[in-house]
Amino acid sequence: MSTRNVDHWDRISDEWLAARGPRGGVWGAWQLPEDELRILGDVAGKDVLELACGSAGWAMWLAGRGARVVGLDPSARQLEHARELGADFPLVQAFAEDVPLPDASFDVVMSDYGACNWSDPRATIPEIARLLRPGGLAALNLSTPIAYACWDFEHFHDRLVRDYFGLDVVEQPWGVTGYQFPYGTWVRMFRDAGLEIDDLVELRPPAASPGPREWITTQWARRWPAENVWVVRKP
Repeated sequence: MSTRNVDHWDRISDEWLAARGPRGGVWGAWQLPEDELRILGDVAGKDVLELACGSAGWAMWLAGRGARVVGLDPSARQLEHARELGADFPLVQAFAEDVPLPDASFDVVMSDYGACNWSDPRATIPEIARLLRPGGLAALNLSTPIAYACWDFEHFHDRLVRDYFGLDVVEQPWGVTGYQFPYGTWVRMFRDAGLEIDDLVELRPPAASPGPREWITTQWARRWPAENVWVVRKP
């Protein structure tokens, strides 16, 4: 993750939290419940790492389900929010590309839209593989290549406006660095890290959902996948 991404989250974290609150147990912009999707399964008694945890809403939700959790985020202000909200588990300020924790520390590594969107997946995915125990699961919610290929930084169109094969590092005009790749590249990155793909859950909002209007409309995301959760496992 670039330092300007950290500066960005330090700067907007108060406004972000005030507008959205600490979210946990729900996936993505449309807050689809984990209790319905069952992506992570039963976490009771498991060691779980939330990458790019922000204010640690997910980590607190997982702790409430009996997990032993650690939250990691590079933004000091985001972690301050987590402590203010009552996080009483380890919080680590670090980049997802270089996690200062031992090998094979976790049964589950998860991130809801933070890691691999704003941290470089070419370094983050091998770190996830290193941190997982054999048989461990990782679940990463990310924006989709389809969404990026239809986005001109102002609107999401019903046609392609960006080269699919050109997806890689995406410098965004408000001063942050994002990452997106063709589907085949994602598959190879997981495979090269020694991870096996269990599932790709394409998140589709309910028709009645108002949606995050500042980002993308429900109508768009009902037609094409805006977010997907890669579910991978360490053999």
